[in-house]
Amino acid sequence: YGDTLLRYGLTGLTELQIGLTPYSRETTTFANGDRERVEGISDLSLGLRHSLANPDGSGLSIAIAGFVTAPTGARQVRADGFEGGVILPVSVPLNDNWALSLSPEIDIVADADGQGRHAAYAFVAGTGRSIGAWDLGVEIWLSRDEDPVEPTTQSTLDLTAVWSPPFLADAQLDFGLNFGLNDDSPDVEFGVGLARRF
Repeated sequence: YGDTLLRYGLTGLTELQIGLTPYSRETTTFANGDRERVEGISDLSLGLRHSLANPDGSGLSIAIAGFVTAPTGARQVRADGFEGGVILPVSVPLNDNWALSLSPEIDIVADADGQGRHAAYAFVAGTGRSIGAWDLGVEIWLSRDEDPVEPTTQSTLDLTAVWSPPFLADAQLDFGLNFGLNDDSPDVEFGVGLARRF
């Protein structure tokens, strides 16, 4: 609830990012009917993003983003140590209406037993187009977590919609609907967000 990301432009090509979720609650229902719930404030994330080519989207756009997450959250939901990763967002215009987006990611995350760290990987591939004040997209998300306790692979089909109200030039509403494609992924997830430029 209230997942917040603040982005501050340091230069025309580089921005600082600070992320925090004020309250998180996760309920897991197991096959035998038992339930487990964890809740609390999330960890603090600090990131830096730099454009390598065409930040205005006029052509092939490439950026690099690095982040570190500090274990500042509530005991039940925080990581067992500092974690971090690198993302390489790429946007390829296909024509005047359509674009292809690719985002490979590699992370170093804490082991589930708290005894060490391991690599995790993610990849997002999607396409989208603008229709009036709306930007519509569809993505495939893949994630592989090499946790030595229990490695997992997740995959989802994600539908996204972004509405930029004509009467609010510096704001947008984001909608997302994710469908799990395998047993390790949540069946359905839904999110709504608001972005405001200052």
